[in-house]
Amino acid sequence: MLLAIDSGNTNVVFSVYDGDDPKGVWRCSNDARRTADEYMVWLTQLMEMEGVDRGRIDSAIIASVVPEALFHLVSLCHRYFGCEPMVVGEAGVDLGIEVLTDRPEQVGADRLVNAVAAHDRYHRPLIVVDFGTATTFDVVDDDGNYCGGVIAPGINLSLEALYQAASKLPRVDIRPVEQVIGKATIPAMQSGIFWGYVGLIEGLIQRIRAEWGATDMPVVATGGLAPMFAEATSLFDYIDRDLTIHGLLLIHRRNTE
Repeated sequence: MLLAIDSGNTNVVFSVYDGDDPKGVWRCSNDARRTADEYMVWLTQLMEMEGVDRGRIDSAIIASVVPEALFHLVSLCHRYFGCEPMVVGEAGVDLGIEVLTDRPEQVGADRLVNAVAAHDRYHRPLIVVDFGTATTFDVVDDDGNYCGGVIAPGINLSLEALYQAASKLPRVDIRPVEQVIGKATIPAMQSGIFWGYVGLIEGLIQRIRAEWGATDMPVVATGGLAPMFAEATSLFDYIDRDLTIHGLLLIHRRNTE
C-alpha cells in the first residue's frame, strides 16, 4: 500500500491507498518541530480506528512546501514504514509535465501536483484555485503543462492580519453572509472578508481568462473552503477536494511503473 503525504503550510494530510482504493485520509496541523515519533503515535491510533494495517504500507510519496518539516516526514517513512519516500521536486521524480515559468525550481510542489491531477481528470486548459494558507490560481495548458499563476493571501491569513493590525477590531470567524452592508462591526468585517474575497476570486479568474484568450476556461476549486465560496460564485466548474492526493497517486504510479 502507498502512503501519500501532502505537507502544506497549515496542515499535513496523510492518505493510504491500496491501488486506487483509498483506505484512509487524516490531517493534522503542520508543526515543523513535530518529530517522526510524534507523527507515528498519532497515525497509529487513526489507522487502527479505520482498520488499516500499517504493516502493509511499503511505499510513500511526499509533497512538501515546508522544508523544515520534510526531514521528519522522510524519517517517518524510513523508521516506521521501511521505505524510501519519493519526494516531489527532487531529481529523478518525473511529473510528466513541463513547468513553463521563469524559475521552475521556485514553484510549490503542491501547485505542480495539482496541475498533474487536474489535467488527468479534466483534459483541457483550465485554472486551478486552491484555498490554503495562500490562495493560488494556477494555469494548466492543453498538454497538462504548468504555465504560471497568481498567489494571494489566504482568507484565514487576511482575517488574522486584520485582527492583529487593528486594535479595536475583534477576531471573527469565516462565514457566508447575505447582506453586503453590515449594521455592526462584526457583520461589517464578515461581509468585507467574505464578499471581498468573492470579488478577488471573480476578478482574478476573469483577468486570467482574458489574458489567456479563453473566456470559457473551466475552473477547478480545491481546498477546505472551496465549497463555501462555490455557493457565492458561479465561476467554479468543479469542486475537487482530493485533487492534490490524486496527483500524488498519479506521480507515484508514473515513477514506479
